[in-house]
Amino acid sequence: MDTQELQAWLRLTLSPGVGNDTARKLLAAFGSAQAVFGQSAATLRQLGTEKLAKAILEEPPALAAQLQLTLEWLQAGDDRQVATLGDTAYPAALLDIEDPPLMLYMLGTLAGKPATAPHIAIVGSRNPTPQGEANARQFAKAFGGAGLCVVSGLALGVDGAAHDGALLGGGETIAVVGTGLDRVYPKKHLALAHRIAQQGMIVSEFPLGTPPLAANFPRRNRIISGLSRGTLVVEAALQSGSLITARLAAEQGKEVFAIPGSIHSPQSRGCHALIKQGAKLVEVAQDVLEELELSTAGRAPGGGDVAAEPHAADPLVAALGFDPVSLDALQARTGLDTSRLQAGLLELELCGQVVRLPGGLFQRLAAG
Repeated sequence: MDTQELQAWLRLTLSPGVGNDTARKLLAAFGSAQAVFGQSAATLRQLGTEKLAKAILEEPPALAAQLQLTLEWLQAGDDRQVATLGDTAYPAALLDIEDPPLMLYMLGTLAGKPATAPHIAIVGSRNPTPQGEANARQFAKAFGGAGLCVVSGLALGVDGAAHDGALLGGGETIAVVGTGLDRVYPKKHLALAHRIAQQGMIVSEFPLGTPPLAANFPRRNRIISGLSRGTLVVEAALQSGSLITARLAAEQGKEVFAIPGSIHSPQSRGCHALIKQGAKLVEVAQDVLEELELSTAGRAPGGGDVAAEPHAADPLVAALGFDPVSLDALQARTGLDTSRLQAGLLELELCGQVVRLPGGLFQRLAAG
């Protein structure tokens, strides 16, 4: 788009009191963002209130600086684009959701390109258990290897593991973020964000310079689910934002999947609640592929079988189960003395079968 059109769209999004719904009504009435600002106060009052007409006619103080910032950002590389409702570069899947964003900022190799691979969202806790994080990475790796594009939110925990797994599987991934694209949040994911841009895309509806405001993160969830054919929840507490994404997916007519976990883990209760409400219980990536009619030849990895684990026959592994357990409880279950028990746990830790948790607890990890 040219500079004047970009300026009009920025003005529409920056005008105080003009939300997405009102903006879409104005666009429907006048045909374009530029046309909205060519209307008289009397015409605008016919569509709304005096307050709305005043908001439209008064140029936002931040507009000039925002326009300059956006132009400089666009000129910094050919891997970035701003798409508005109606643009060919705008993701078609978002046109079908209840509240499509007016503008999308896109950064990466997929920016402005039509979707070719089916999209699957993976969301979950920012503080997952070691097994939950491993599951997110394993399932995403399987989806990436099967040709799917994994969509998530770049947050700590499950989101980051999902993006990483998709990249490890050779697939594409899209991160939908709650900040401007000139910022990376959390900062810990700066290197991951660069990898995503090289093998996928980072997307935001928020103007450049937008800091990580708490209210913005639930809003981006409708974009995560809207881009995807289904949403997989890996681990989530009952009050998790991931359940918002799952609810939005269901409201959008998309499939919702959930991985069950320990009945003793607070991080599994959200997934269990979703399953009770009708979400599809999944144990391996193939479960999702088959439900979406995307099954590939052979069994896709992800959430592997316990029977296939190299140490499954070890009595210590059997005694561990899959719930966190204390050293005293293991000693009671196995009858091993302390030195032999600690040596066995260390061996299992070194080969990635067991993880040591805070509070002196141990947890067995499923094979990936």
